[in-house]
Amino acid sequence: MTPPLLWTPRAWVDGGWRLDVLLRVDGDGRWAEVRPDTPPPPDAQHLPGAALPGLVNAHSHAFQRAFAGLAERRDGERDDFWSWREQMYAVALRIGPAQLRAVAAQLYCELLTGGYTQVCEFHYLHHAPDGSRYADPLAMSQALAEAAADTGIGLTLLPVLYERAGFDAPRLRDDQRRFATTANDVLAMHDAISRWQLPRVNAGVAIHSLRAAAPASIAQLVSGMESRDGPIHVHVAEQTGEVDACLAATGQRPIDWLHSHVALDPRWHLVHATHAQPEEIAAVSRSGAGIVLCPTTEANLGDGLTDVPTWLAHDVTMSVGSDSHVCRTWPQELRLLEYGQRLTLRQRNIAAAPARGQPSTAARLFEPCIHGGASAAGFDTWGLRTGSRADLLVLDARAPGLLGVADEHALDALVFATDAPAFAEVWVAGQRVVQQGRHIDREPIADRFAAAVHALAD
Repeated sequence: MTPPLLWTPRAWVDGGWRLDVLLRVDGDGRWAEVRPDTPPPPDAQHLPGAALPGLVNAHSHAFQRAFAGLAERRDGERDDFWSWREQMYAVALRIGPAQLRAVAAQLYCELLTGGYTQVCEFHYLHHAPDGSRYADPLAMSQALAEAAADTGIGLTLLPVLYERAGFDAPRLRDDQRRFATTANDVLAMHDAISRWQLPRVNAGVAIHSLRAAAPASIAQLVSGMESRDGPIHVHVAEQTGEVDACLAATGQRPIDWLHSHVALDPRWHLVHATHAQPEEIAAVSRSGAGIVLCPTTEANLGDGLTDVPTWLAHDVTMSVGSDSHVCRTWPQELRLLEYGQRLTLRQRNIAAAPARGQPSTAARLFEPCIHGGASAAGFDTWGLRTGSRADLLVLDARAPGLLGVADEHALDALVFATDAPAFAEVWVAGQRVVQQGRHIDREPIADRFAAAVHALAD
């Protein structure tokens, strides 16, 4: 098949809208040419709207898509992250490889429709329901890779170090038995995934949290990654209870402990970082590490709000993830990220930086996530630029939030005035996977998902 030659009247290139953009795909599914101010040649395929880069979903637990919407009732006096977690474990203890593939495929269809073209799987669900190892130790990882192939999304697999139930616990609880790994296990999974050499699949590693991994094991994993490629992710400072437990056990806050004991660098991505002090933010900035914010999950779980203005002021690498998947479109993540700050500070357009030539709030959030997401997924380059993977989103100009909006305000309207995904087309590696707002294989994937979640509910 001849790689496509695409043309659009407007595209987001190098941080802003450019007109009359020609986009040529090479034989490897990368952009061979991105050329603004170019009339369409006769053989070019005209895109039906303005084009944006796809975003990386930098934090996902795919199996939790089977649980989304099922924990919104309270029977006791109090409900928080820790009680939600107990309910989530019930799903984690039942789902098998075939069901995980079906659930993840549905999720990945929804993420593509919502504007994500790559997903980072923070993957700790490895073993059989009884805690024994599958004959193929990577059976659950393979299920995720198959789901990615089923849908066309790119996948960064992050096998997770998870070895204890808390700072003062020597081992996991019984209901965490499927998660058990050592540093050597995680490195072996990283290497095996890399040897698959699957299209659009790469590997990094993750540490579940400081409470779930001993310092010696963290050091062993970090040492092992010195000779390996890929990003390193870790949950950190998500809940105040975690911060208090870390202070009691170590005398330091989680981000402070991490910075003191690990040589943070741009490979590191701190997931949530909700309860970060200004001096911790400054230390992360100096290290070059990034953060992964998950606004809708953090709101759903009652985690709290991070200090977005300070992270932005320090130019910390930033990306977004959908985590537990109560929301699966990035414009809504960016909207809630900004609205949380507005409600706290009682001001508007908090993220905008007119003094830096960035008056658009949506652009001020979107642009860092292009580059931060690329780093979180282990890529050197991303977006509509030569050499990057040929991913793009085509806006539906007749979507309710975009209809009649002037072109230069399209990104602002997408983030702050659009209630549902508004992408007419989504392309990954030069192939169209969403057309007229629907994934090309939506129906059979949805049928398999429905069968899987019904089986889990029985």
